Amino acid sequence: MVEYRIDRHSGVATYVQIVQQTKQALRLGQLRPGDRLPTAREVVEATAINPNTVLKAYRELEREGLVEARRGLGTFVRRTLGAAPADSPLRAELEEWAARAVREGWDRDDMAALFTAVLDKSFQGEGS
Repeated sequence: MVEYRIDRHSGVATYVQIVQQTKQALRLGQLRPGDRLPTAREVVEATAINPNTVLKAYRELEREGLVEARRGLGTFVRRTLGAAPADSPLRAELEEWAARAVREGWDRDDMAALFTAVLDKSFQGEGS
């Protein structure tokens, strides 16, 4: 089951963080069709956020066709995203790179900027 981590200092709306983290779990295969998302109550207890925020995120995921609410049962995954399994050898290489960057004094924003620049270069021209 996914455990949401809310960063109150990120500038990203809380419900958007829940949507993003759910999509990440779907991409990494941590959530699969048929899996139940935590109830709004469980998320509220773990994160101390407003239940309406959780419900807003779940409605957004439902609108996108990723989950479905089943009355009295909970919210369940309908479909997955991507093909980036959590146990990919590429993940291990990326973890090694991140650990090296931390050892060399890089902060999260520096690492994210470099990674984004490399991604942008790698996917340049796609969709044209």
